[in-house]
Amino acid sequence: MSNKFALSDTKRYTPDMPTKPSQNSEKSSPEAPALVNLDELDERDSSEENAISVPVLIASSGSLERLVETARDYAEQATAENTNKAYLADWKHFSSWCRRRGADQFTPDPQLIGLYITELTAPQDASPALAFSTIERRLSGLAWNYQQRGKVLDRKDRHIATVLAGIKRAHAKPPLQKEPIAPDELLQMVGTLSFSLRDLRDRAILLIGYAGGFRRSEIVALDVGRDDTIDGKGWIEIEDEGAVVILQTKTGWKEVAIGRGSSDDSCPVRALEQWLHYAKIDYGPVFRRVLRDNSKVQDDRLSDKHVARLIKKTMLGAGIRSDVPEKERLALFSGHSLRAGLASYAEADERHVQKQLGHASAEMTRRYQRRRDRFRVNLTKAAGL
Repeated sequence: MSNKFALSDTKRYTPDMPTKPSQNSEKSSPEAPALVNLDELDERDSSEENAISVPVLIASSGSLERLVETARDYAEQATAENTNKAYLADWKHFSSWCRRRGADQFTPDPQLIGLYITELTAPQDASPALAFSTIERRLSGLAWNYQQRGKVLDRKDRHIATVLAGIKRAHAKPPLQKEPIAPDELLQMVGTLSFSLRDLRDRAILLIGYAGGFRRSEIVALDVGRDDTIDGKGWIEIEDEGAVVILQTKTGWKEVAIGRGSSDDSCPVRALEQWLHYAKIDYGPVFRRVLRDNSKVQDDRLSDKHVARLIKKTMLGAGIRSDVPEKERLALFSGHSLRAGLASYAEADERHVQKQLGHASAEMTRRYQRRRDRFRVNLTKAAGL
């Protein structure tokens, strides 16, 4: 086999393939639409092909159908919602790319995918080139989609692995990390909030998120008590000395202890108690939507996007990094800034920070410590300079 990549070697998409309806069938059916949305067709094909169903050799019944629906719900929860959305977007982009070249997207052809990731570095349609980390994510998305179809994408195949290695050497850059929020900056951000229902909630989000070192998705997934909701990923137990958060992670469950602060203004537990009291919440999601006029707390759980928007809004309101243009300031901070802030500024032994963040290794924790200990040990002076 030649070492060269050739699109002509890949399986061509032809109208008589069973994955697409034939043109004749469209013309013969009076109810068929004149135009077919291929993206919707891909999604329909995918859902029909991947759907969990009653085995063919077993007679269907009401109880089995209910089990099928439950199994489908569990299957959807196997990966995070945002991951599912990203993988779906990856597949739609790849499918569109294949159709424009007359290639079959349903066969995991390493040669074809090697060409695909090559073009992502310099798209022919003049769209921006993707970062190496995004290309890696695209590959993961394609591998996942093929797996759902009962097929295997061999990422170690030379047509993929060697091209990806070359892209990494030529284009990979250090990841852009969001700025950590310092404790004094956090207090300035909290100081921009009033004592309305919405601001009581947002104050608790900022302080609990910072003290617990939580991701934004973890913050909004908390319930008041254990087993309150199906979609909850943890709950909070408030004690005299602080609060204990029991949280579900990718590998199991972890406990995060949040002690009471040095004052009521900066105490995350006090902020949480106030929010739950005035919002009259004793069951279900902790952080919920509030009516625009602050008159009532709704039952709906907040989206994790609210946390990122809250951080950006209060950061601007507090005038933090005012020497930087507003557009650049907004890009500096995100939901991860709370987690990075605790890791970077907590004056505690590294192993305690590692436990709070739930990291398996100290090396992962150090990635979050943006400025911690950067010049605490001065090797230049230690060397006699």
